[in-house]
Amino acid sequence: MSNQLLHLDKEIRVGDIIQVNYKLIEREVVAGRAKREKKEEVRERIQTFEGIVIKIRGEGENKSFTVRKIGSARIGIERIFPLISPWIKSIKVKKNTKVRRAKLYYLRDKVSHPLKA
Repeated sequence: MSNQLLHLDKEIRVGDIIQVNYKLIEREVVAGRAKREKKEEVRERIQTFEGIVIKIRGEGENKSFTVRKIGSARIGIERIFPLISPWIKSIKVKKNTKVRRAKLYYLRDKVSHPLKA
């Protein structure tokens, strides 16, 4: 297992602050004009998730990474992204950092402060 990965020739390491843009599909059922008619609206949008990479796991096509950010009211939010996913549009490295651990689980216990890029 390594603590780095390559995505479109960008090297991502544990401890880096990254911005992941991924596609969301929202489905909404809307009442039609007729009595029992229902229409389903499908909307696609790009959502951004910015945080610190706390874990990289897996090998080859099964590689995934966990990103942690601090939301409103200082609540920690973690999201796991598979590396090979049709939903990920882009990954941008905001800041490279050097850490001495492969897994940054200790950040979960720290006093939560927003990340500074």
